[in-house]
Amino acid sequence: MKTLKRNVTILVALLLVPLMSACAAKPAASAATPAASATGVEDGVLTVAMECAYAPYNWSQPDDSNGAVPITNAEGEYANGYDVMTAKKLCEANGWKLEIMRLDWDSLVPAVQNGTVDAVIAGQSMTAERAEQVDFAGPYLYASIVCLTKADSPLASAKGISELNSNCTSQLGTIWYDVCLPQIKNANIQPAAESAPAMLMALETGTVDCVCTDMPTAQGALIVYPDMKLLDFANSGDDFTVSAEEINIGISVKKGNTVLKDAMNSVLSKMSAADFNALMADATAIQPIG
Repeated sequence: MKTLKRNVTILVALLLVPLMSACAAKPAASAATPAASATGVEDGVLTVAMECAYAPYNWSQPDDSNGAVPITNAEGEYANGYDVMTAKKLCEANGWKLEIMRLDWDSLVPAVQNGTVDAVIAGQSMTAERAEQVDFAGPYLYASIVCLTKADSPLASAKGISELNSNCTSQLGTIWYDVCLPQIKNANIQPAAESAPAMLMALETGTVDCVCTDMPTAQGALIVYPDMKLLDFANSGDDFTVSAEEINIGISVKKGNTVLKDAMNSVLSKMSAADFNALMADATAIQPIG
């Protein structure tokens, strides 16, 4: 009888071993939870990517004048512009330090997806396609769509987009090129420019007769290229058809990073369209010439 009891006791002990091991494993799973919900700014630094070549949204300069911020991956260069000014406001409100990285346009979304940067503040439209890849904070600007041509071009007198039947282009990977240009009947759409400066240079050198962009970019271009003319067809009945998502400019964060998105929105939600436009005016006023 004693032997039977002893065997039962041993059997019960053996059965409890895996159960105890399973219980011991729970803290490890729990410890992984905070990492899954990491915001990226636990170190107190907000790392932001932009092109640093898209005035007045962002640009690079050789010094820290007008509040420019060092570019971490470009020694001796500093970033400034509307995007930098916005990033600084977000950091001031949340007690973060700001770090700027310069990346090509097509590298921006992948960088926030893989965690190389915490956010992209680079004049991105809040499109449904992008929203499948990242989450958006904002808007932090509302940008209407316009065109630019040379002041001495026959297109300078155009009253609507239907009259822009000429060589046109815009920047690669933007709604300007993918959505707006195809709406111009009989336009001869040229290959997309890799960057906003390249787009403007194509117009300046006569490679194209017209480019499509947004209002802030066009206003900034007129400072650098006074021989250009802005074509705004709003309320003409012959304008581009765009949705709110295409002209609302937002900040990309990693999909599911709700904490960071909410922290940014808590600041942006207190700003009006007039506030955004005033800050953009400040950026345009100090953008580099040439």
